[in-house]
Amino acid sequence: MPDPRLQNLYDQIGAEKIEELVNAFYPKVYADPDLSPLFQGDMNEIMRKQRMFLTQFLGGPALYSQEFGPPAMRQRHHPFEITPRRAECWLRCMKEAFEEVGLDSYPVGEFFYNRLKQVAAIMINSPDQK
Repeated sequence: MPDPRLQNLYDQIGAEKIEELVNAFYPKVYADPDLSPLFQGDMNEIMRKQRMFLTQFLGGPALYSQEFGPPAMRQRHHPFEITPRRAECWLRCMKEAFEEVGLDSYPVGEFFYNRLKQVAAIMINSPDQK
């Protein structure tokens, strides 16, 4: 049974705020020396996929699945070396983006961010390099 707090997140946050979050987040990711090697290619396409994923993740329309099939994010990210350090950097960029767009002050902001922390943790597939 889905967590009832997730059922209304999309409605509480909205498409416009998701757009703002993605727009604030990706420049930070591309500027981060630990993360930028993972994000090669068209930033606009990566951002489009993230908007679709977050819409679905928050309980909105299943845009990502309609175009790409089930998210299966761990499997989709398996070809990339995601270390604990990179997961921390990704979360730092996301936290900064949350603050930049004001999502940290939304009643559901902390819950949303904590869900993203869980996603980051399951993405780790490689140890940090010494």
